Amino acid sequence: MDVLFPALRDASPAPALRFGDRALSYRQLASVAGPLAERIAGRTRIAVWATPTLETSVGVVAALLAGVAAVPVNPKIGESELAHIVADSAPSLVLAEPGADLPGPLAALSRVDIEVTDSLDEATPAPLPPEPGDEAPALIVYTSGTTGPPKGVVLPRRALAHTLDALEDAWQWTADDVLVHALPLFHVHGLILGVLGPLRRGGSVHHLGRFSTEAVARELSAEGTMLFGVPTMYHRLAAEAGRDPVLAKALARARLLVSGSAALPLTDHERIAAASGRRVIERYGMTETLMNTSVRADGPDAAGTVGVPLPGVYVRLVDDAGRPVEGNDGETVGEIQVRGPNLFVEYLNRPEATDAAFDGGWFRTGDMATRDAAGNYRIVGRKATDLIKSGGYKIGAGEIENALLAHPGVAEAAVTGVPDEDLGERIVAWVVPEAGPPPSAQELTDHVAHQLAPHKRPRTVHFLDALPRNDMGKIMKRELRA
Repeated sequence: MDVLFPALRDASPAPALRFGDRALSYRQLASVAGPLAERIAGRTRIAVWATPTLETSVGVVAALLAGVAAVPVNPKIGESELAHIVADSAPSLVLAEPGADLPGPLAALSRVDIEVTDSLDEATPAPLPPEPGDEAPALIVYTSGTTGPPKGVVLPRRALAHTLDALEDAWQWTADDVLVHALPLFHVHGLILGVLGPLRRGGSVHHLGRFSTEAVARELSAEGTMLFGVPTMYHRLAAEAGRDPVLAKALARARLLVSGSAALPLTDHERIAAASGRRVIERYGMTETLMNTSVRADGPDAAGTVGVPLPGVYVRLVDDAGRPVEGNDGETVGEIQVRGPNLFVEYLNRPEATDAAFDGGWFRTGDMATRDAAGNYRIVGRKATDLIKSGGYKIGAGEIENALLAHPGVAEAAVTGVPDEDLGERIVAWVVPEAGPPPSAQELTDHVAHQLAPHKRPRTVHFLDALPRNDMGKIMKRELRA
């Protein structure tokens, strides 16, 4: 059985978690998480009210120590979605920070407050419970539910350990690293990579609570060595770094800048590199697979791609008939399929959905990509929303979005397809203009036709004040269509 957090079991005095001005060493974390683990032991599933706090981190660690599957709940969740998650996962209790006001379905459960006092001493904690088995369910993370109600993705301890160890290799992640981020703690990026990742390595995390460019500059100018963010955060950093030498210098000090959860536009890659001399690396994963690929910290620049498969992870592209795509021409689009120890076990209570998600032993991601001569994968979008079939061509929305963002009058852009009797689908652009006189629709259409092939130009351009985004910064294209 793999020890998930060796530094925790060793009761190391090294710093582990910091949220604002509140912090815990590994020894203190063991002192508070150990007794909580004993209190919840024997349960099948528990809910965790996943605010961006020290308490949430302690609650999840306690559940992992106890071998109890934790269901992180978004504190901004809607009523109907929460009711579905509670009914589907049937948690026997909820962990929450003291004083948190829980909504109806959670308020009806037995509640245990996560008590983290500021007066914890550094005395040696009591021995922790025995390590659960590698296949024991660790977390049940609910997907965003783009096709029906959210599905509960059952992630075993084995998947967590494998992904975090593969990232240790790809990112040269060590116990000396101090990770800085402001990501939510109810999803893979912020919770598994952003909190459990540092704990697995014996390093530490400084959570900002709320993202700001000033907070990032402060932390990276001090102890921070790594930064995790989503594209909306890096877009703001790119805009500020060009005019703020303090931020540019702080970004330059970072050992690693990592962007995930959606594609980072090439314009933001270029602006950050120009201001700081630091490249942002991207990785690719899903709730069901955790991490699959990454640009390597010790590898060549591969901006615009999500890099190569992580150690132990197998990745392939398949065509519409399910046949593997051979060759690395950087142009042929296929669906990404994945297999390896990083995969989930099942969708909770959904055996038919679990079966449908696999092609033999390969998980069907629904993401479309190309593969270049160096083996780097470039995501072109979701099969359901980002692959546009127009005039006999398969066109990825992402490359058109990058072309639009290269225009100085465009602040944000999204591209979708709509049914068209002549073309099959017509390319539609949704644009948030920069301040000042906006470009015309014709100017943007001509700009894309000049940057890319003419058949990739938008046939319609809509101007908006803002694009609809979810909590992870992903553009919600179904809302655009609606």
